[in-house]
Amino acid sequence: LLQIVHILNMTSAKIVSFLLHPEESLHSLQNRIEFETGISTGNQELLLETGICLDPRKPASQCVIDGVRGWDSYMVYLFDKSKTVYDGPFASRSLSDCVNYIVQDSKIQLPIPQLRKVWAEAVHYVIGLKEDYSRLFQGQRAAMLSLLRYNANLIKMKNNMVSASQQLKAKLEFFHQSIRLDLERYSDQMAYGISSEKMLKAWKEMEEKASQCAQAEDIGYLDEQIMALHTEIVELQKSPYARRQGEVMESLEQRAIDLYKQLKTRPPDHAYSDSTDMVKIIVQTVQSQDRVLKELFGHLSKLLGCKQKIIDLLPEIEVALNNIKEADNSVMQMQGKRQREIWHLLKIACTQSSSRSLVSSSLEGTASTPAATWLPQSSSGNTAPHPLSSLAAPEDGENFADVIRENVNYLELFSSILQEVRQEQSSMMVS
Repeated sequence: LLQIVHILNMTSAKIVSFLLHPEESLHSLQNRIEFETGISTGNQELLLETGICLDPRKPASQCVIDGVRGWDSYMVYLFDKSKTVYDGPFASRSLSDCVNYIVQDSKIQLPIPQLRKVWAEAVHYVIGLKEDYSRLFQGQRAAMLSLLRYNANLIKMKNNMVSASQQLKAKLEFFHQSIRLDLERYSDQMAYGISSEKMLKAWKEMEEKASQCAQAEDIGYLDEQIMALHTEIVELQKSPYARRQGEVMESLEQRAIDLYKQLKTRPPDHAYSDSTDMVKIIVQTVQSQDRVLKELFGHLSKLLGCKQKIIDLLPEIEVALNNIKEADNSVMQMQGKRQREIWHLLKIACTQSSSRSLVSSSLEGTASTPAATWLPQSSSGNTAPHPLSSLAAPEDGENFADVIRENVNYLELFSSILQEVRQEQSSMMVS
């Protein structure tokens, strides 16, 4: 089944039609459009009435909707992406020879039968002027719907950007508060606890880096541009030129039809008549079309200007969003690194505390052993038992050797603990 696609070139107000080959690609159709219109494939924007841009992945047949009758009942609107200002208005459709004849001399007397034919063409011309405007208005409408689609995407990206910025701001506030507290607590314990100048310096550098990350959350300049653009789009939607302005032309069309009907009721005798009234309608319709087209293309240029601003803004928002995400990741990495270092300090402190208590209990046990083992046990059992009181009273020198070996074992354990602490501290200083 052969299909015909009709393209309304909004830059020239002219219609070009193409017979589609079966399974023809959109790129192939665009090459043919370029040949006919001079608009390069890269600058072509083909919009459906709904404002949806044609999908390059789909065949060219997407231009034609099944079930729609009438060659001009449905069109594709061609825009030149390299232009944001459309000059318009364009010259009205040309007059046929016979209509041009009465326009040149509206008072010329013509026989009624001949006048009927000329006026029928005149009515057709007036109707054509109105339809030309209607099609161009539909093209403007498609441009508005396309702008609103772009704006919806802009709002979505803006909301993502604002949300990410707010999250980054909250994380930065938490990070600054927690690192200040950590630095204060660290300073308090330096005199009697653990100290590491390298780690302290790293924490202060983290604080400075976090302050630099705060620059990413500053999206005020983009937010202002988006809000200004949103206001501009709302004003364009409210503009009277966003609505159809063809009432005068429709009224003139009806007058031309009524005038022709009156002429048809006159008997086809030898009477003659001039075309003054019909020519007046033609002239007024042309003048009305000039006015409404000038307004239409002025409004269309504003729509396309807004759309270009959105196209220019989208990459800037993408960059801002990426900067926010990078800053967010950086803050979370710094927070995680500092928390690991805090737990590292806690591990060392716990190890030192355990070694001190172990040495203390060892020394206490060693000092009390001789007394405990040599003191005679009272029969009443009032003497408090010692941890080592379970040992048998020394009867020879072998028990002294056992005590010495035990103390040597404690000292070796203590030495190994101290060595481990030194290694932990060294690794912390290097990290």
